[in-house]
Amino acid sequence: MKLFEVYPLFDIEIQRGRGCYVYDSHDKEYLDLYGGHAVISIGHSHPFYIEKLTGQLHKIGFYSNSVVNPLQEELAEKLGKLSGYENYSLFLVNSGAEANENALKLASFHNGRNKVLSFSKAFHGRTSASVKVTDNAKYSAPINDGLEVVFVSLNDLESVKKELQTRQYSSVIIEGIQGIGGIQIPDDNFLRELRNLASETETVLILDEIQSGYGRSGKFFAHQYAGIHPDIITVAKGFGNGFPMGGVLISPMFQAVYGQLGTTFGGNHLACTAGIAVLDIFEAENLVENAEKVGEYLLSELKKIPQIKEVRGRGLMIGIEFDKSIKELRTRLLFEEKVFTGATGTNIFRLLPPLCLTRQQADIFLERFEKVLK
Repeated sequence: MKLFEVYPLFDIEIQRGRGCYVYDSHDKEYLDLYGGHAVISIGHSHPFYIEKLTGQLHKIGFYSNSVVNPLQEELAEKLGKLSGYENYSLFLVNSGAEANENALKLASFHNGRNKVLSFSKAFHGRTSASVKVTDNAKYSAPINDGLEVVFVSLNDLESVKKELQTRQYSSVIIEGIQGIGGIQIPDDNFLRELRNLASETETVLILDEIQSGYGRSGKFFAHQYAGIHPDIITVAKGFGNGFPMGGVLISPMFQAVYGQLGTTFGGNHLACTAGIAVLDIFEAENLVENAEKVGEYLLSELKKIPQIKEVRGRGLMIGIEFDKSIKELRTRLLFEEKVFTGATGTNIFRLLPPLCLTRQQADIFLERFEKVLK
């Protein structure tokens, strides 16, 4: 048997990592400014994280959700405290797409509607419902065509108002910051008005914080810049620092009903241990504050580089747009300067480093980045 090839691959085999660095099979060191698609939040191979997961493996790694698991309660309590959502409930799953699937389903159970409003350039996953609210038709197969979704432009308040006032929509789903869409930031006032319109029309507001959440923006959730409270928040990526896990944060307005939602692997003992370790490190090392501080510095320095068309972002979620293809620049940055970055479209770099990135490491990136621009 061979692998089903769904990704083009760089000819690099990463074997180990530490902090913001990874090392290949030839022991060459790379500065990681991508964090494996924004997954690495606390840094690679954090000693405390390793200690906690190893210790849990010596006890039990998994048992079903048919028994009491105090680790789930501990994780929910810590997440509520650090995120500012102590009165919400937590449903644990395995991935971002699964979190969005359950959020969309829960919204429809709540109000009995079956239509969803989403936004141009949105990305919410590749599974059944999540792929339909993603603005890329090539990801969607004919079997996914059952859900009715309307897309409007980000920050277009009039279009949102026109659609939601029909009172046909179960939910409106929006990213805290669009990642695949090119680091596009919803206007704070737009989010506030969206919150008001959703409440007025009894539409469930779902905030997809899978990439923009967990401290990446410089606040725990990117929507907190607007001072709003969504009805449902979805998380994944940095939740487990590489351990596959996702979650749905659910407002008290929802009533839990046995059997409506479920998962086999979600919230298992090892996953919860990973999630708790991440939050403990967040708190001990002030990683959200660090993301804000180092991110502001990076953004300000990048804006001084004349070859760049535009720089967008908050915290350590940064898009660097050029007026030409970046393929050659990104390849040179990786193979010549040993820096991992992401890309979206043909002309935008995406920076999603671990939240422990230091100012010194930011300067190393800037120096190497400017080298390939000469």
